[in-house]
Amino acid sequence: MRSIHWPRQLIIVRHGQSAGNVARDAATQSAIDRIPLSERDADVPLSEAGRRQATALGHWFASGREEDRPEVLLSSPYRRTCQTAELFRAAGGCAPDIPICFDERLREKEFGILDGLTVTGIRNLQPEQAALRQLLGKFYHRPPGGESWCDVILRLRSVLDTIALHHADRRVILFTHQVVVLCMRYIIEGMTEAEILAIDRAQDVANCAITDYRLDSEGGDGGALVLHRYNVTAPMREEAAPVTRAPDAIQGVRG
Repeated sequence: MRSIHWPRQLIIVRHGQSAGNVARDAATQSAIDRIPLSERDADVPLSEAGRRQATALGHWFASGREEDRPEVLLSSPYRRTCQTAELFRAAGGCAPDIPICFDERLREKEFGILDGLTVTGIRNLQPEQAALRQLLGKFYHRPPGGESWCDVILRLRSVLDTIALHHADRRVILFTHQVVVLCMRYIIEGMTEAEILAIDRAQDVANCAITDYRLDSEGGDGGALVLHRYNVTAPMREEAAPVTRAPDAIQGVRG
């Protein structure tokens, strides 16, 4: 019998809109250097709109077939992703007794000395980093104390190894961040730098949007994951919850 190495379904969801997203948008509009937040990025909660989005996502899965609901919940340990997962489960998106397993490898990209700065703030306060990022591009630029996209990709490769080892042939959902969604696509689909950055330029990943891979049991050695849908916002639209899209976090603002 052929051995399956991948989940039957891998669903990747960006967290709901956060208070950081709202504060960042206001700071950017006002052209100030820093986002006015008192807590660290890991502790930023969902906004009210984000709570509605996460609940709508749970209702959307609850309205479908029980056999299509996730069996495994994995989440970044950041507060906004934890809250998204909790609200999803409370709204019936999965069985109520399924635990939420936290994995720090699914966390947001580390911004280092650029943390909390707007694009204007990076130009004004860190002009050398702004110039270096312009030269290297977001894929390879690593701010002091922070990560490049390549660094994020390295930790995500081990996440996928863990999922393949422990959750083969199961329905798995990940609650994570915008850059992680894009980097997962890069890994799973074997993309080039140019290909993933073109997807990034075309459209931001919406809050609580669904990216969904399905198992092709005949593909490769042990099966293959095939993209079924990307950046789907149907759950929010069906429940009249707001659809929000934040700018790319790599620009030095939180996503």
